[in-house]
Amino acid sequence: MAKASTGTLYRGNEGMWSWVAHRVTGVGIFFFLLVHVLDTALVRVSPEAYNAVIGTYKTPFMAIGEIALVAAIAFHAFNGLRVILVDFSKSGPKNQKKLFWGVIIVWLIIMIAFIPRQLMHTFGG
Repeated sequence: MAKASTGTLYRGNEGMWSWVAHRVTGVGIFFFLLVHVLDTALVRVSPEAYNAVIGTYKTPFMAIGEIALVAAIAFHAFNGLRVILVDFSKSGPKNQKKLFWGVIIVWLIIMIAFIPRQLMHTFGG
């Protein structure tokens, strides 16, 4: 008798986590862009309402949101390049784990450079 399948194909390896993170960051970026288009459209409807909305963006809470946005965009972009290399390079599938960790390292470097600057800008450093 055939043995039943146990679990998922990825089982928590880098491939699964990069896939999940790519989808999550993509959805987050989509919703940011939707809100951005809507709040920018307010300028034609009511400049006062637009100014009020923009004023709410100048808070420390939103500065943390901007850090999350930059983190999502940077990861999504670098992981997208990794996906292209895996799909279109002969050695891509064999090296996908190394490419994933390369994405993480480059992403960390970008975030380490960005976060202090953003926090200084936000809190007047």
